[in-house]
Amino acid sequence: MSNRSFGTWTVVVVGLAAALSVTPAFADSQVRIVRLSDVEGTVQVDKNTGQGFEKAFLNMPIVQGMKLATKDGRAEVEFEDGSTVRIAPKGTVEFSELTLRDSGGRVSTVVLKTGMAYVNYTAKGKADEFTVMFANQKIQASQAVHFRLDLATDNAELAVFNGELKAEGPSGEVEVGKNRTATFNLTNNDKYTIAKNVEQAPLDAWDKQQNKYQQEYATRASNSNYPYGYGVSDLNYYGSYYSVPGYGTMWQPYFAGVGWSPFADGAWMFYPGFGYTWVSSYPWGWMPYRYGSWTMVPGYGWMWAPGGFGSWYTVPPVTNPPNRFPTPAPPLRGTATVVVGHPVLTAGGPPSRVLVQNGTAGLGVPRGTVSNLGKVSHEAQVNGFARVRTAPPARSGGWSGGSMSSMSSSSSGSHMSTGGHMSAPSSGSHSAPGRK
Repeated sequence: MSNRSFGTWTVVVVGLAAALSVTPAFADSQVRIVRLSDVEGTVQVDKNTGQGFEKAFLNMPIVQGMKLATKDGRAEVEFEDGSTVRIAPKGTVEFSELTLRDSGGRVSTVVLKTGMAYVNYTAKGKADEFTVMFANQKIQASQAVHFRLDLATDNAELAVFNGELKAEGPSGEVEVGKNRTATFNLTNNDKYTIAKNVEQAPLDAWDKQQNKYQQEYATRASNSNYPYGYGVSDLNYYGSYYSVPGYGTMWQPYFAGVGWSPFADGAWMFYPGFGYTWVSSYPWGWMPYRYGSWTMVPGYGWMWAPGGFGSWYTVPPVTNPPNRFPTPAPPLRGTATVVVGHPVLTAGGPPSRVLVQNGTAGLGVPRGTVSNLGKVSHEAQVNGFARVRTAPPARSGGWSGGSMSSMSSSSSGSHMSTGGHMSAPSSGSHSAPGRK
């Protein structure tokens, strides 16, 4: 069985750096990618091309020098180790450094320009450097920490939920521990006061729910041999692993159906320096489009074969596609974003009821809101669709997750640095699915 990789290529770091107009020390670094892992409402991205802000898409790669701005929306960026930065409405964040040292350490510098952001740093890489900057302050996290930053015109508030950190600025260094809040006076040399409590903010419930989702599904249905943590929670929530005779360990999204294509919904996005890359619309659509390969398994439909984690693909490799399958090919010219199929969903939260049809592969199903998504998927396979009902929006700043229960379907008719190696999951796998 031969692999055919369509349109994959590598990028010389210097070329990408020039296109992005950034100036890191490339003798000791390689360009990294992180993931725009959640988008709700209006979110824009500046790819540092001189074109300004444009619409941001779920699952688009974030590279050094890019900026994200939320207007009436919210966004989450997920790093390789599962660390996250969540941006509240009316916030702007710049990713000023995303590099990899020759020693293997990842260097990440995030700058909060305006608004509020939540940072959950996992500190899984001992050689990693994770820095957050705001106003004239600099935080270099040396251990796992979860905190909130709120940047206003005259002051900035740093609230620590878990762990501890040090902030360094014009008034010196300040240590902020768990359940403590530091307030900086930006009009008076950043002088600070420390409060022995953390006052609740409207979006704390949203941040807490997203953390709970990541923690609950990060290891469910898979082992810990992934070289990267980003996207793993979504794989475990939105699909399942199968042991397929002749193919080995494969993964397939729920609600797929035999006629479903992994390239039916998404967008081609242009990145200066190396051209177009495929960005999937599906809420789980990160890792299967960056690593491994898609395979048409007779009788079961498209499945993803984990592996190939030494390369980052702009166009995912496809193995033995059927003759009728149109080869995924990026636009030959231009720089405009080209949407394929359904637009990327950026709604500001789920409606009270969602109709999920078989063949949609999870489009429109919010994260973590169904306790047994596999069961609902089976219902959709049998009946063609299933209805799910969401919990009422949380009072604290809008929808923050909650629960979703199924209803009876009968009620309604450079070099992009990645490195590493992955072993096939040894737990959580299942027998091959039955024919649909």
